[in-house]
Amino acid sequence: MAPVVALDGMGGDNAPAAPVTGAITAARDGVQVLLVGDAPVLERELERQDAAGHSGIEIVHAPDTVSSSEEGARAVRAKPDASVSLACRLVGQGRAGAAVSAGNTGAMLAAATLYIRRVPGVIRPAIAVVLPGAGGRPVLLLDAGGSAEARAEHLKQFALMGRIFSRDVLGVADPRVGLLSIGEEDVKGSDLVLSAHALLRETPGFVGNVEGRDIPTGVVDVVVTDGFTGNVVLKTMEGVASFLMGEVRDAVRSTLLGRVGGLLVRPPLRRMRDRIDPEEYGGAVLLGVRGLAVIGHGNSSGRGIGNAVRVAARGARGSLAEQFGAALALEGAERSPAA
Repeated sequence: MAPVVALDGMGGDNAPAAPVTGAITAARDGVQVLLVGDAPVLERELERQDAAGHSGIEIVHAPDTVSSSEEGARAVRAKPDASVSLACRLVGQGRAGAAVSAGNTGAMLAAATLYIRRVPGVIRPAIAVVLPGAGGRPVLLLDAGGSAEARAEHLKQFALMGRIFSRDVLGVADPRVGLLSIGEEDVKGSDLVLSAHALLRETPGFVGNVEGRDIPTGVVDVVVTDGFTGNVVLKTMEGVASFLMGEVRDAVRSTLLGRVGGLLVRPPLRRMRDRIDPEEYGGAVLLGVRGLAVIGHGNSSGRGIGNAVRVAARGARGSLAEQFGAALALEGAERSPAA
């Protein structure tokens, strides 16, 4: 049976064109897409892209939207029929296995928490972001901004959920987990890092502390940290990647010899650009709710949204929420004196 993904058709700077393009490309890959938003607007866009009546796309009418300028949680409570709210409600009702939106991030977080709800046993959901690693091996960073503060037990759960996602969605066999710190030694780090290290020490896949410079090297497959630190790391890496690509482009164009040489290196440079492109995996993933929620970049293109829908479909097909719940239940049983 084809996985079903609810896609916010009105979310993002390039809506409805980009979400509709993403829905079409994902549907061609066998994903059943519930395209949520203003039905007449979405129907016209499907017609414009020559995809009216596509068998893999069903429009679900939502009469309202949440803009990027609104306070997310407040807007979701005030607009239960907004496209992002309805997309998450379809997951909560069991009509879809995952939801995707490139719109207001706060609204997506609030709607997922309110309508999809947390997996039993999850203390706090986390935002996970896929980063490029050495040799093309992806690295999962979490939390990347779900909550600014965290406790040690939160980080332990992040590690468990990140490891399952890395294995079942990213295809990494036996993922290695690292705790982000200011040094590899066990005794280095904040009080949070020291406490989390003690909890993670005996957990599957944990290899110890890692530093920021280790993230893209492939030393570990999952990097765990609090949301404040994770978001700073993510934005810094995105900025550096953009800066370096710009510097390479300017250097190539600066001289005639550079322009000639640029023709020779263009194919590998394009492959490198694609590898570090944030749209390669479509956005961030909210782990810990009873169905996958993927938060796309606000300026996502149709390609980016299509990739986000594919990631959501893989997560829905792999029943991640059930696996999170089972793993947490097993962990609780092992801690119980009666076990």
